[in-house]
Amino acid sequence: MSKSQHNEYLKVWEKRQEIAEAMVPIIGKIYRSSGVVLKIYGRTLINASPITLLKLHRYVRQFEKTELAIQDSFEILTALQHMKLGPVRIDLGLLAVQYKEDERKLSIDDFLTDKLAEHIRDIKKQIEAEPTDVVLYGFGRIGRLLARLLIERTGSGNKMRLRAIVVRKGGDNDLQKRASLLRRDSVHGSFKGTIKVDEENNTILANGNLIQVIYASHPKEIDYTKFGIKDALIVDNTGIRRDEAQLSEHFLAKGAAKTLLTAPGKDVKNIVYGVNTDDISPSDKVISAASCTTNAITPTLKAINDEYGIIKGHVETVHSYTNDQNLIDNYHKGERRGRAAALNMVITETGAAKAVSKALPELEGKLTGNAIRVPTPNVSMAILNLSLKKETDKKSLNSFLREIALHSPMREQIDFTTSTEIVSTDLVGARKACTIDSKATIASGDSCVLYLWYDNEFGYSCQVIRVMQKMAGLDFPSLPIKE
Repeated sequence: MSKSQHNEYLKVWEKRQEIAEAMVPIIGKIYRSSGVVLKIYGRTLINASPITLLKLHRYVRQFEKTELAIQDSFEILTALQHMKLGPVRIDLGLLAVQYKEDERKLSIDDFLTDKLAEHIRDIKKQIEAEPTDVVLYGFGRIGRLLARLLIERTGSGNKMRLRAIVVRKGGDNDLQKRASLLRRDSVHGSFKGTIKVDEENNTILANGNLIQVIYASHPKEIDYTKFGIKDALIVDNTGIRRDEAQLSEHFLAKGAAKTLLTAPGKDVKNIVYGVNTDDISPSDKVISAASCTTNAITPTLKAINDEYGIIKGHVETVHSYTNDQNLIDNYHKGERRGRAAALNMVITETGAAKAVSKALPELEGKLTGNAIRVPTPNVSMAILNLSLKKETDKKSLNSFLREIALHSPMREQIDFTTSTEIVSTDLVGARKACTIDSKATIASGDSCVLYLWYDNEFGYSCQVIRVMQKMAGLDFPSLPIKE
């Protein structure tokens, strides 16, 4: 490469980086003021750095015939900031590509008005909606990640507010330790912001969010209204209560209105967001968000079943160890789980395959499942071995799955990669329920094997947040829809 060519490439890069830097404050402003969540092909732009924005544009160029240039998405973004919008998910990448391909040659303002017309008509109702108070009952791995996700949504456009955390007191310095675990995470990194502890009032102030820490061993001991909390959505992260009767104990606490379980539930609706979301009705008071593995596999199974039909299948999960296992060999009531988690691969059971039918009844009795716990702290893999009604091949199957990941209503749940080098740590912090590893796909005739990565902590937490929004009546549309 000549010196002049190098200088030209450098100028192009600097120009693109300058545009990305200009996009960041606009993205943040319309999110915090209006609740507009911007994405590029399902990948969130909230709190994204300029370099992340550039990488996301590069990601799209792998799949689309029309190149997504950052100048194009910047023009769309600039026009969006002048529109009167409310809580909505808008895919900037899809809008930019659709605008370039639109044969009507409309102005950007007219194009956006046309694409977002339905949302704009419904905007008043969403803007006037009162924020829902949220209480995290339990503050372990999922509880703390949910706290991070709720806190990052701070702003006048936010319609869910983290008001309290309920835990059992562990000692005199309990509050400091809870705050420290929120501040620093060995897997997910440092908290993005500031945290201040007020031990006198048992509160944590995180990025302007005042969070009351309540010590209790049972919901009947709690009066949320004492802290100004009313009609709260209680998110139970303890896993202790699993059926409707047990979860209804939360309503013994004054100020509680609804309960969401972050684990598989018995005799309650198990919701996998994006699959059976419409099963949630305003009258539902107790709901389960199912398990991380069920959330990871069900969207892809739905897509495959809708297109090819599934006769039968087996799901094998290669799952990171969890706090339920022993750090070193010791007694455990579960089979094999007493062996040292960080030293062994451990065969164990999983109910995820059977649980799929709770969200996708058409697969009742068609799936078996097993699990292997492995010595990694986060990010797991599900291997789907399926017998199909229609024949296919690797290229056709991957092409279909890529289309689902980029354009379908489940693009928030399913991601797609063509990388030959991706490994588990690359998926830490992934916000989608799963990522299809297309290079590992096996397909021949009427059978296929699919490999799905998933962040069993953070990706699942993002799914839980989506269910929470639906329960709170925040039915944010995802725009635009592919024509």
